Amino acid sequence: MKNIVIAAGYATRLGELTRNFPKPLLEIGDSTILGRMLDDIDQIAEIDEHIIITNHKFAPVFEQWKKEQHYQKPITIVDDGTETNDTRLGAVCDLLFAMEKLNIEDDLLVVAADNLLFFSFQEFVDFAKEKQTSCIMCHEQPSIEKLQRTGVIVVDDQMKVLNMEEKPQQPKSHWAVPPFYIYLKKDLDLIRHSVENGCGKDAPGNLAHYMVEHTNIHAWPMSAGRFDIGSLDTYYEAVEKYGKN
Repeated sequence: MKNIVIAAGYATRLGELTRNFPKPLLEIGDSTILGRMLDDIDQIAEIDEHIIITNHKFAPVFEQWKKEQHYQKPITIVDDGTETNDTRLGAVCDLLFAMEKLNIEDDLLVVAADNLLFFSFQEFVDFAKEKQTSCIMCHEQPSIEKLQRTGVIVVDDQMKVLNMEEKPQQPKSHWAVPPFYIYLKKDLDLIRHSVENGCGKDAPGNLAHYMVEHTNIHAWPMSAGRFDIGSLDTYYEAVEKYGKN
């Protein structure tokens, strides 16, 4: 299984902090946002490589960071060739770019690189092995307002996903979908043809939505929380709350 980190965005909402520096490598205590995630994923036996897809502007920063790492599994940096937010490929196209460039034919763990997580991805991998399907994560979100800004799923009693909507005005459940996915090798052909068949390009949730409509997908309820770093305020809050741990 390959761990694919989607890190090709430009994090414009963080202003000067990320004008010339990638958000995933911002420091939280004695580590980084990405480092904290890889510390966990690197311990998963099924994972044999970390693939970080970034843009041309930040690729040299990631390459320098890579030289300083000592993970068990090798790290590969993929440069998608873009240099501005206006020319970015979008998360789905970045995944397709990495798959084609590296000739990937393995199960995939696909993660966004701007969250602090308070559970292990091992649980997610074990869930996918049990279900033998591609899988997404979910968590209960009581706020209708927040549900209207994310992906929302309906599941059966076996956590099979029956329906997914992006940013619904009238959510059909309280199950929200964060940007963490497992796509099995048997579904890679669907992914390769997703965009040409109408899948949205920008957000990773666009692909999850597409896959729900074309194959069996199960949803793993997160066993603990996460902290999404999407703005300057949330970054400084993360540093204050978790940087001392």
